[in-house]
Amino acid sequence: MWGMTTAQNWFSRPAARDWVAPARSGDARPFHEDLPGYCVTPLVELADLGAELSVARVLVKDESSRLELPAFKILGASWGAAQVMAARTGAPVNLAALRAAAADSDLRLVTATDGNHGRAVARMASLLGVAATVFVPAFMTEQSAGPIRAEGAEVVRTDGDYDDAVRLAAAFADEDDARELVQDTAWDGYVQIPAWIVEGYETLLDEVDELLGGAPDLFAVPVGVGSLAQAVVTHYRRPGSTHPCVLSVEPVTAACVLASLRSGALTSIETGVTNMAGLNCGTPSGAAWPVLLAGCDAAVAVTDEAAALAVTDLARDGVSSGPSGAATLAGVRAALTGPGSEIRRQELGIDITSTVVLLNTEGRQQPPYTGDET
Repeated sequence: MWGMTTAQNWFSRPAARDWVAPARSGDARPFHEDLPGYCVTPLVELADLGAELSVARVLVKDESSRLELPAFKILGASWGAAQVMAARTGAPVNLAALRAAAADSDLRLVTATDGNHGRAVARMASLLGVAATVFVPAFMTEQSAGPIRAEGAEVVRTDGDYDDAVRLAAAFADEDDARELVQDTAWDGYVQIPAWIVEGYETLLDEVDELLGGAPDLFAVPVGVGSLAQAVVTHYRRPGSTHPCVLSVEPVTAACVLASLRSGALTSIETGVTNMAGLNCGTPSGAAWPVLLAGCDAAVAVTDEAAALAVTDLARDGVSSGPSGAATLAGVRAALTGPGSEIRRQELGIDITSTVVLLNTEGRQQPPYTGDET
């Protein structure tokens, strides 16, 4: 019903489960708990999908409403922006102290976005009391640009794609010392702030483990440039922890991480049109790539039709999701069912006793839709 998994759309290297990541250097959760609207987002059980996928449990970590925004991105954007402000002013990393320090600052936060990251940076700029400029690609609809502008940010529409918007945002930030790029992808010479952003995503993973009472057997994560997957792999490859299988999921038209894993080297690809707009990225993050190469043991690419069906099925179970967030359901269906699934299940270490967690990164919006560059 949702398509066949081909050799070109699948990668598995179970030995990656044995990789041990460095211990994390910081803990963003106390900062997040102090932000307006913080609460633990739900872990929703989908009993009917357990039977369909021949596993014991399927649960969705639902990030469709996070800190009063419709996506998880505020976790990384807020922590990255807070660290930037603390580094500039010497203020403690709490919202009240940072806002007080910002009163004497001419800081402007700058970023590029497909949608949710830009709105998150704009929201954090508003909370801090500083300005924000957000560069967006040509294809972004006003429906998606409008909420960013409504947060008080200046929106600059570019003539190119997401990668072009990132380059223009970086150049704009470099023109003035008062401007700070808060971007969720890394490249040579730009690694610290993306690392803080990835660190911010750890909050949702801590919540998963608390709600579940431990790690799942399989964790599925949607992938754009790979920063969120970097956080997932780092979290589930911690020293002394349980190492579940991590499955990355991408559109077949923009599977840059899958292509990179298959080749063993960071690979840029030309992307096509996809309803998973937030995953439409052609080059993995330079910081994410070494972590994914070492510790991500499975990757799958899915079709737009599979993602659309997953949106409908999650909605039936009360979970609001767009195609980028619902991609994880499409991904585990592709991995665990259909021709060749017996071998894939063995590679993943999954059987009828297993617990599977899907990460839904976004709430559903009315089309036309753009999402988050996960």
